[in-house]
Amino acid sequence: MNFFIKLIPPRSTFQQDMSDAERAVMLEHVEYWGKLLSKGTAIVYGPVFDPSGGYGIGVVDVDNEAEMFFIRDNDPTVLNGMNKMEIHPMRAVYK
Repeated sequence: MNFFIKLIPPRSTFQQDMSDAERAVMLEHVEYWGKLLSKGTAIVYGPVFDPSGGYGIGVVDVDNEAEMFFIRDNDPTVLNGMNKMEIHPMRAVYK
């Protein structure tokens, strides 16, 4: 199963004005997703520099919805309540 994830930051200017504490949590988030990428669970992830307000995206390949929710629930930015995630099923086409 594939899912598209949109990481929604706490404010539209987050990419430009995150605090040192927020940056530290985001570094944990990048490390977390880097591990998912190296395991092949994440297909792609990263920030989107939308002029109206940046956000993050990820596409994952998992066995079931429970695995997707485990990924969401253990993301450091979600655990501390800083960011929210929208999750949508999709069919990923990739090499």
